[in-house]
Amino acid sequence: MKLIIQIPCLNEAETLEIALNDLPREIEGIDEIEYLIINDGSSDNTVEVAKKWGVNYVVNFPNNKGLAKGFIAGLDACLREGADIIVNTDADNQYCGADIEKLVRPILDGRAEIVIGERPIDDIEDFSPIKKKLQHLGSLVVRIASDTDIPDAPSGFRAFSREAALRLNVINNYTYTLETIVQAGRNKMAITSVPIRTNRELRKSRLFSSMGGYIKKSILTIIRAYMMYRPLTFFTAIGIVPFLAGLIIMIRFLVFYINGSGMGHIQSLILASTLMMLSFTTFMMGFQADLMAANRKIMEDVQYRLRRFEAGAGKDGGKEEDAGDSKE
Repeated sequence: MKLIIQIPCLNEAETLEIALNDLPREIEGIDEIEYLIINDGSSDNTVEVAKKWGVNYVVNFPNNKGLAKGFIAGLDACLREGADIIVNTDADNQYCGADIEKLVRPILDGRAEIVIGERPIDDIEDFSPIKKKLQHLGSLVVRIASDTDIPDAPSGFRAFSREAALRLNVINNYTYTLETIVQAGRNKMAITSVPIRTNRELRKSRLFSSMGGYIKKSILTIIRAYMMYRPLTFFTAIGIVPFLAGLIIMIRFLVFYINGSGMGHIQSLILASTLMMLSFTTFMMGFQADLMAANRKIMEDVQYRLRRFEAGAGKDGGKEEDAGDSKE
């Protein structure tokens, strides 16, 4: 049983060694542990620090591609190197490395395919009160959208079985954390969470520049992911609003018409017709999107088979690879 721990990096020279030193060297039930970093276009000596420490693999992007693309590039590299379990953690040592054993245990026991570390949000001193509330709110929305019970959706501390890693893909360029939960939940993957510890903040988060930007991007990511996996439900929910509004206005017009005063309410008839046409168009968009979603499932199955083939045939023992644009 081989575990590879991957760490996305962007100018992490100051904190990377601290994070690496905190990682476990052995875990019961794991025969081999290796380490991989994804260099997402760093301009400092992040790679040199990683190599000096002794990481086994380095995935290089010549320029910054973003957290989501780096995450998927790391998964692909880990799969090619024969990983049975992949753990993703941060280079700023936010998560306690010793808790990786907690993450992989449900996978080793066959109880889960994806395990997410649940941080003690309310006890983290580095989080402001508003950030704590937003973390809880965001996780609630993701639970509803994904039909899962994951209490800490934004957590990047997570473990994947080989099978789960082969099936995952991320569309958005922002972050993988929310979309992968929605994808896993809607595709009926076995996903669970375990309580984990956190370390004191070594640097500010680089994922977002403002709380408003974080909220906006998170909402768009959740909506987009839900639209991809439940398009008919999504468009039906939208289309029902103008339909009901048009129906009420139409009934109101008919009441006036029966009472002999319909000629004075032609505007209501026009508005009702417009709203119902808008509703019908939305429903048709939902049906079309549902057909596209069915085609997407077929494409995901093809991608899964291709990635499984590449992962089995692509082991070349290389320690460093240039990801370039090939991981997009």
